[in-house]
Amino acid sequence: MSLSRRSLLAATAATLATPALLRAAGAPIRIGEINSYTAVPAFTLPYRNGWQLAVEQINGSGGVLGRMVEVISRDDAGHPADAIRLAGELLNDQKVDLLAGGFLSNIGLALSDFAKQSGKLYIAGEPLADALVWGKGNRMCFRLRPSTYMQAAMLVPDAARLKAKRWVTVAPNYEYGTSAVKWFKQLLTAVQPDVQFVGEQWPALGKIDAGATVAALAEAKPDAIFNVTFGGDLTSFVRQGNTRGLFEGRGVVSVLTGEPEYLGPLGEETPEGWIVTGYPVAADTSPANSAFVAAYKAKFGELPKMGSVVGYALIQSIAAGIIRAGGTDTAAMADTGFPGASFATPIGTASWRALDHQSTLGTYVGRTALKDGHGQMVDWRYVDGATALPSDSAVKAMQAG
Repeated sequence: MSLSRRSLLAATAATLATPALLRAAGAPIRIGEINSYTAVPAFTLPYRNGWQLAVEQINGSGGVLGRMVEVISRDDAGHPADAIRLAGELLNDQKVDLLAGGFLSNIGLALSDFAKQSGKLYIAGEPLADALVWGKGNRMCFRLRPSTYMQAAMLVPDAARLKAKRWVTVAPNYEYGTSAVKWFKQLLTAVQPDVQFVGEQWPALGKIDAGATVAALAEAKPDAIFNVTFGGDLTSFVRQGNTRGLFEGRGVVSVLTGEPEYLGPLGEETPEGWIVTGYPVAADTSPANSAFVAAYKAKFGELPKMGSVVGYALIQSIAAGIIRAGGTDTAAMADTGFPGASFATPIGTASWRALDHQSTLGTYVGRTALKDGHGQMVDWRYVDGATALPSDSAVKAMQAG
């Protein structure tokens, strides 16, 4: 049987095209991840472990839509300009399907604007500034963690029960700190109109003069303190506060302090009874968290930290958006994939809100305690992020503003 020239050419073309089509169908999903690994290792190194564990588990189960997940990671060293340069390299040279990561709020905002300008999706893991999804939100940016508004809203009910009238605040002088203080003031005043804020301190991030800061706060003679410092600044602040008696007889409400990466370094200096947001690690024996803790410990030989949860949940949330979109087409992911997608995390199921691209991932609220020379989070409860969000009308007003 003979073939016509046209049939032979068609058959040859089909034979040559098939491997290429198969390669395209099986191409990995490439995530360009950027974070401040050398600048904030206490959080970002456990975070990296978390996303590595998620990638391993997803790929071990067949990938996402039959495609393996590949993360190409870069270190911005805590500099927004470096983050933007690296984002361009990941898009143009590495041909990633989307961008993810970020720790500091100023870097998250820079990456969000880059995503808007480049028309590529950016999934922010840790940056907490509300502007990321409200005042400066855009179609290409989604944010995973509870924002400064949400963290303040979770803490205010306990803060109000202190019945303290004179408050002081201390927070790093950049977007995250100013936003957290703003919302705490507004939300506490709404439920306790007679409250007064009689002093505030704004140390530079990573450069707190703890002695002077503590002295200034004490001078205001407060009944209670709202603290937003973290990392090395928190350790220095606690040490000087303990030495100078700042916390004696005063309530303290503190964002993030219950997270193991910040609570652990305090050791025997851990102040007791602070109202905090955080992560009680092994104390949460829910099936999802227990399985995560066991898998993490088996792989890395240590307990996870809050950063580990964020890294793990970030990859799971991205997978959910891609599955719902049916692939990695940017428009499909931004408009129909991520908005409304639900995803499982070690600390509860969450979803991406269509209104503002904020995830409903929650966090824990509890108190600090010192046990056997180690700081722990006790009397904790998990607060669903969906219960700590502003109303739809308030969000729309902030987006319009």
